[in-house]
Formats: sequence, C-alpha cells, structure tokens
Amino acid sequence: MSQLISFVIPCYRSAKTIRNVVEEVSAAMEGLKQYRYEIILVNDGSPDETFEVIRSICEKRKEICGVNLAKNFGQHAALMAGFRRVHGDIVVCLDDDGQTPADEVGKLLGKIEEGYDAVYARYEHKQHSLFRNFGSKVNEWMTRIMLGKPKELYISSYFAVKRFVVDEMARYENPYPYVIGLLLRTTNKVANVDVKHREREVGVSGYTLGKLLALWFNGFTAFSIKPLRIATALGAFVAGAGFLYGIYTVIKKFVNPDVVIGFSSLMSAIVFIGGMIMLMLGIIGEYIGRIYISLNNSPQYVVRECVDERE
Repeated sequence: MSQLISFVIPCYRSAKTIRNVVEEVSAAMEGLKQYRYEIILVNDGSPDETFEVIRSICEKRKEICGVNLAKNFGQHAALMAGFRRVHGDIVVCLDDDGQTPADEVGKLLGKIEEGYDAVYARYEHKQHSLFRNFGSKVNEWMTRIMLGKPKELYISSYFAVKRFVVDEMARYENPYPYVIGLLLRTTNKVANVDVKHREREVGVSGYTLGKLLALWFNGFTAFSIKPLRIATALGAFVAGAGFLYGIYTVIKKFVNPDVVIGFSSLMSAIVFIGGMIMLMLGIIGEYIGRIYISLNNSPQYVVRECVDERE
C-alpha cells in the first residue's frame, strides 16, 4: 500500500487563506500518485471565522480533520495537537497563509525517501517583514547556541518528518513545547531542500514582539541548561573583575595617597553588579516558574471541538 502523508497546518486568522492552501495541497498531491494524504487543520483560537471555514471544508472532504483549540496556545502547541491526530507515515507541516509553497512538497518527500528523518525547506529570499526576518535571525542564533543546531542547517516552519520522530515528539506532555528542540533531541539525520518563499497576499503575520519573545524564552529554557551555565560563568567573571579592581584601587591608594576614590566609579560598579544579579535571578526564576507550572499539570493546549470523519 502507498505511504500516507499527513499535512499539519496551524491556523490563526486564516479564514481568507486556508481554502487556497488546502486546494494547493490537494493539487500537489494529485501529481504525486505514489502517496495518499490527509490534512489536519488546527485552529489556534482565532478571533475570526477561521474554524467555521475549517468546518465547512471538513464537511466536504473526508480526508480533512479540523481541530479547534479553546484559546490561542501558540504555533508549537497547535503543531503538537496536530501531531497527536496524524495517521500518516510522513508528516508535513506548513503555514496557513500560502507563503510556504505546498506545490513543492515533492522536494521534501523526495529528500525523506533518500533516508533522512527530517527535511526543512530553505528559502534563499524570505518574503517576510524586516521584523520577522530579525526574529528569524535571533531564533537561528538561539537554536545554534542553546540547542546545538548545526550551523549549516536552516530551520523553517515548512518541514517533513518521519512518523517515528513525530511519535517521539508527541510523548512530550509538558507545557511550553518547542518543536525544533524536540526534533533536534530525537535525530541528527536532518537535511535542507531549496524552495521559493512567497509574499503574503492577505493580512499580516500573527507573530507580535511579545509572541517572539515568548518563543525565544521557550527555546532558551525548555531544552537547555546553557543559560544557567552562562549565568554562572558571567557571575564568576564579574566577581573576578571586581576583585581585581579592588586590588587596583588599594595599590593606587598606596602609590598616590592623595588620590580621591571617585563616588561615580563606585556607583557604576554597584549598578552594574546589581543589574547582573537581577538578570541572573530572572533566568533562574524563569526555570523555577516553568517547573512550578509543569508540576501544576498546565496543559499544552485544550481542544474545544474536533471535526474528524476520517476512517
């Protein structure tokens, strides 16, 4: 029997775009006769009519499943909700706005067939705003430093993974899921393929500054203790610098007894050290807060409704 491909598409404010994305997926799979496919559409608490559109699509197409989350839990939580409803041998994730070219899915699937466990689409020219491109650069730096991502590996929201990788990621039940971290801790057989990135036709990106900051903090703290080690090293450096400066001050006083030890330099040192202490306490507090929330069994997401007529 041919392999089943499961498409997982997180949806947010996509009432005007999701039909076109579904149609493009279907058209692309019509040209790949060696595969069967299903589509899981996860509405991430959209304030518009996104789920009503998803419901109407599901009523006409039995191979499409619609999941409605009770509120906005974020893209990665929506992906996890989709992962737990897939039936396929290979899972493909893409965006709901049409910027990720579904008609090039054959490139990702072809690379998977070569033996890779995961394949990410790589864009030569991204058609995002400067703000989103900056956010992507920071996310790239963070995953490389904190999660050990290979420098040459490009990470995007358009990717394909084998089912065993998805099953392993779905085992993670704590709050604050971070799909990239889950994938990188599961396998190192990851590759890229080049695809074109389109301009957004409708609306604007759902990623605000607050959501990007939350995503970065999630990456910093969810799957790495390097921030704590960096804080320890930085604290040791500041303490050592303060000790050396104290020795320098004593020697300078002996060499030139008339020199006046400046109040400004003292206040600068206090403010700097105090700021560093607050920063380190904030990082530690972030870890402790996540432990507390995990112990309270805070859910990754809550499903309000599911429309699923698949056999």
